[in-house]
Amino acid sequence: MADVSAIVRDLDAEGDEVDALVAELDEWEWALPTPAPGWTIAHQIAHLAWTDDKALLALREPERFVRESIDPSAVDENGDSVVDRSAAQGASRPIAELLRSWRRRRAELSAALIAAPPGTRLPWFGPPMSVASMASARLMETWAHGQDIADVLGVRRSPTARLWHVARLGVRTRDFAFASHGLTVPDEEFRVELTAPDGGTWAFGPKEATQRVTGDAHQFCLVVTQRAHVLDTELRAEGEQAATWLTIAQAFAGPPGRGRAAERTTGRTVS
Repeated sequence: MADVSAIVRDLDAEGDEVDALVAELDEWEWALPTPAPGWTIAHQIAHLAWTDDKALLALREPERFVRESIDPSAVDENGDSVVDRSAAQGASRPIAELLRSWRRRRAELSAALIAAPPGTRLPWFGPPMSVASMASARLMETWAHGQDIADVLGVRRSPTARLWHVARLGVRTRDFAFASHGLTVPDEEFRVELTAPDGGTWAFGPKEATQRVTGDAHQFCLVVTQRAHVLDTELRAEGEQAATWLTIAQAFAGPPGRGRAAERTTGRTVS
């Protein structure tokens, strides 16, 4: 059984790192556009606060969450989804209030995750998930949206061992990525071997698998969260299915994401 407390500690550390990126920004900097079309830095933090709030509702009042949940990808007559609308609403608040709200929600969610009874299953926008999986998912999203903010500010973040949670989630969502694109889900597991930030190896899947992905863990995490195009990495795919996966990988719930456009046309090796 996963150690929820350890995952939550990593989640808190990830939140603290993103907090440090925005805590001292001038108000005009909160309005800087990020790589997500139409989203400023304020939108990014507002989205994290909104999603933490929804996770809290799923923990505290699961029936209400199910009753009130709507498809986050459904769009209105203006083409805006509930995710876009909630981010815009949060971004319109005074910056100090938005920051306090996000910090409060982060702390409440961490406490609720640790206090949840063993075996708890949480409803979500995709399939229900365990408490440990929810903590990992929140860490993944915090890191990914933090990357959007770091990119806009020109900050180069040092990869940490916390990326293991993101990499693992990226591997576990392989079938979801294929299905969401209307593609046949591969019958067999893939082998994924990644070079960790400390120089070690993170390995997932059977050693004998013919479909394989190898390369840098940080680059893999950027790809599965769609914060980098695979062509802008040195990831290596062996096998046609593995190569396809790297073009559609998506560790987050919802419809297929638009991802980042490639900045170069070479880099990935497929054999």
